[in-house]
Amino acid sequence: MKTYNFVGHKKIYFSISILILIACIVCASIFGIKLDIQFKGGSIITYNYEGTISQNEFKSEVENILGEKVSVQKTKNAITGSDNFVVSLAAAKGIDSEKQIELTDKIESKYAENKLETLSINIVDPTIGKEFLYKCIVAVAFAALLMIIYVGFRFKSIGGVSAGVMAVIALLHDIMVVFATFVILRIPLNDSFIAVVLTILGYSLNDTIVIYDRVRENKKIYGNHYTIGELVNMSISQCLTRSIATTVTTVMAMVVVCVMASIYNVNSILTFAFPMIIGMLSGVYSSICIAGPLWVMWQEREKK
Repeated sequence: MKTYNFVGHKKIYFSISILILIACIVCASIFGIKLDIQFKGGSIITYNYEGTISQNEFKSEVENILGEKVSVQKTKNAITGSDNFVVSLAAAKGIDSEKQIELTDKIESKYAENKLETLSINIVDPTIGKEFLYKCIVAVAFAALLMIIYVGFRFKSIGGVSAGVMAVIALLHDIMVVFATFVILRIPLNDSFIAVVLTILGYSLNDTIVIYDRVRENKKIYGNHYTIGELVNMSISQCLTRSIATTVTTVMAMVVVCVMASIYNVNSILTFAFPMIIGMLSGVYSSICIAGPLWVMWQEREKK
């Protein structure tokens, strides 16, 4: 089997990751981080209508009245079969009573022929969303600690604690790539971001552990015949086909989800599926090109 020199090209891989991080920081500094209504608070208004109304035209009409950017999602009532528009406005204070009355009067008058009516107006408190975000951050930190302990115990024959630390750094790399995807593409941070991050954590760690397991087995077979860098290159190369095949199959499934979500204009699924694709690609990249070479650097420094 051909052995690829992943460790020898570590500077290239690290540079790519650093450039992505810099691009994320620059975009976040210039354009800011968009927060969805769950974390920022705001208002959710549901309208019912008959006939056909252009979603883009309806969105523009609402934005002209409110003087604010809104998101509009088209839904269907499962019980009555009628069409609905769900308008979400992410703002710290939501819509005051005067704006609510103005919006209701103008929008219902505009689409009187479609018998458009306001079904509900809900004010969203961001407190619950922020508490949920903080709890998720704590959960990720606790999971990272458990990963270090688990990898340290399971792979103690090859310096397990250092392997666990490098695995966690690779996971943080994947989280930053997912975060960069949301920031650069101007996707509001919402519960989809949390779901993607938690899913990618398990996906990426699985690939890394498979590589560590191969390193341990090769060390038993070859002993000190190879340097630690050569051993890692050999182990990654042996796992390469499996890692790529797993990633390709899962990414293909998510691509289908993205296509269907785009066709039917289901934005909530699209904002989950596309970052998942980027996260999966980042997961296999970090397991192969980040975790292994970083661990080799650590081991070589300890020997010196």
